[in-house]
Amino acid sequence: MAWRISIAGKGGVGKTTITGILGRLWGRQGRPTILVDCDPSTNLASALGIDIEERADRVPLACDHDLVEDRVGVRPGESYGQMFRLNPEVDDILDTYGMDGADGTKLLTLGTISTGGSGCFCPESALLKALMRHLVFKRDEIILMDMAAGVEHLGRGTAEKVDLMLIVVEPGARSVDTAIQVKGMGADLGIKRYAAIFNKVPDGMDLSVLEGKLEEEGITVIGHLPFDSALIDADMIDVSVMDHAPGSKVERAMEEMLPQIEEILT
Repeated sequence: MAWRISIAGKGGVGKTTITGILGRLWGRQGRPTILVDCDPSTNLASALGIDIEERADRVPLACDHDLVEDRVGVRPGESYGQMFRLNPEVDDILDTYGMDGADGTKLLTLGTISTGGSGCFCPESALLKALMRHLVFKRDEIILMDMAAGVEHLGRGTAEKVDLMLIVVEPGARSVDTAIQVKGMGADLGIKRYAAIFNKVPDGMDLSVLEGKLEEEGITVIGHLPFDSALIDADMIDVSVMDHAPGSKVERAMEEMLPQIEEILT
């Protein structure tokens, strides 16, 4: 099934790690999966087991000014008053600029737009939004989008095709409030289904009050991921926890959640 899933959350909650694990678990099942890194920190390549040398050689698409100029017709920073292509050619970008991750996954790193606000319509924005439309509407693979806290790379028509916004939440009131705000932004764009995963949960912690707040807002709580020191160890050496500590607590917990995620999607 070619699901489109946007994964969001407050900075530092662990959503990039969860995005990588989810994509690799589906990849191991033989389900082709494309992961799209829309987070300014662009760390998803590490979660997919892509080595440091290959990562160092790649520039996020939004920062590749030659690519933007070639496809849109205007160089970033030089577009004031100029006309540019609103529907640039993007069909070949995955094959040309994508990276191969572990377990049969594929990665595109979009990066972020450094000028203007959320309403910016600059050459970079035109290219990235056209690429997202292509991925969401025309590809047959599962698409996982690591979206940070916002949904700035999704236009309304594209967002309406997102099957699920999965929000990663830490066990705290501020993180829950952010999740509710993210849900509001997604709803404004037409996303209809929302679910949450609590991450970094200490053993025995009662989250019933926080779960209730999310459920009241129409966000289904799928489950809890335990605090796992293996994640810290993997991060220290900049590798995926799935490669550093195969079968870690967080990996096993994510694997157990897969049927619940798939049930929401079907």
